[in-house]
Amino acid sequence: MRSLAIAATGMQAQQLNVEVISHNIANMNTTAYARQRAEFEDMLYQNIARPGAASAASGQVLPLGIQVGVGVRANAIGRITEQGNIAQTGNPYDLAISGRGYFQITMPSGDTAYTRAGNLALNAEGQLVTADGYLLEPNITIPSEATSVNITRDGVVEVTLQGQTAPQQVGQIELAAFINPAGLEAIGDNLFLQTPASGEPNVAAAGADGMGTLMQRFIETSNVNAVEEISALIIAQRAYEMNARVITASDEMLQAASQLR
Repeated sequence: MRSLAIAATGMQAQQLNVEVISHNIANMNTTAYARQRAEFEDMLYQNIARPGAASAASGQVLPLGIQVGVGVRANAIGRITEQGNIAQTGNPYDLAISGRGYFQITMPSGDTAYTRAGNLALNAEGQLVTADGYLLEPNITIPSEATSVNITRDGVVEVTLQGQTAPQQVGQIELAAFINPAGLEAIGDNLFLQTPASGEPNVAAAGADGMGTLMQRFIETSNVNAVEEISALIIAQRAYEMNARVITASDEMLQAASQLR
């Protein structure tokens, strides 16, 4: 019976759906996390009578035909890149991007990664780094004698030195944007890598060429909506149960057929 295999694919699909939902819920408090969504498609059809074929009996064209589907499969796990809420932290090195763009991060391998998590800090050399110690690109160093740090909406980093009143510019934060940000490859640690699907990065100063602006002492929160995720979890659970019932019903039908005398 095809129904056993079809229902099995449905259970596998809903299992993946629940895994994606659970990952979203687990990252409800992750800085700048973009929620994911599982997408599915129907599988190959078995053509018992192809639509448009000629009938053997009358020679007439079949208007419908007989096509039996064999189940469902995962097509993609998409990432919803809408902006999360902005939360105030008071930390002078926390930055939130309001609008398009990603911070550029230099990895230990020399490759450039991208992130919207702006919970930055200073390392022992006074350089702006991520929570994992990866350097912000382009590199910006805060002098040890700086008494205050100000980062403007367009990414200009200014410091006030001890004994001086006029601020000095020590760097310019640049952002990168992609034509298809959902095509970036997630590698963990809130970081993404460029792929052929994402396209080449367009790099510009914050606030220029359509880039978002920066908000100092703020961070972007996760865009996960708890109510929507719980609702989706309930729907996925019910769909899993319904596919399990199909397997039970198919098994009972096979049992009845095997007991015929």
